[in-house]
Amino acid sequence: PNWGVAIILLTILIKIIFLPLTQISMKSMKEMQKVQPEMTRLRETYKNDKARLQQEIMLLYKRRKINPMSGCLPMLIQIPVFIALYNALQNAIEMRHAHFFWWIKDLSAKDPIYITPLIMGATMVLQQKMTPTSADPAQAKMFMLMPIMFTFLFLSFPSGLVLYWLVNNVLSITHQYYEQK
Repeated sequence: PNWGVAIILLTILIKIIFLPLTQISMKSMKEMQKVQPEMTRLRETYKNDKARLQQEIMLLYKRRKINPMSGCLPMLIQIPVFIALYNALQNAIEMRHAHFFWWIKDLSAKDPIYITPLIMGATMVLQQKMTPTSADPAQAKMFMLMPIMFTFLFLSFPSGLVLYWLVNNVLSITHQYYEQK
């Protein structure tokens, strides 16, 4: 009877389905963390020859059997789910005025007091701090700006979509915490 609970259950189900891909992604991030000293050395050695630097980095990835794109795979696969949920919240009449909890009286409308987007942004910051960082300072700064950008973007999104992303973040943080222990 509560579409918000249905969104939470859907998020858990999707997280379980994509768990093998998430495991691959986490393994790839750990391997990327292990090669950071070598990456730093390569950047220093070939700082004036960008083409050679890229070639050496690719050789390092090949030698260590690392796929730098596998870290993005779970996120990319969830994009169709995100778009489908967005469309459902915008177009399905059942979602109009679907009460979820306390102040969220319409899952198809934005959170009227912005609590869920702000909590979602906080979970993104926490998740970012738990994630192994890159040795590239420009990339690290870009990754730290993402939670801020996403928070502002999600302020106007339907609260059901923010709920999906928030629960997904909490599940990811829990999984990451478990893996790091």
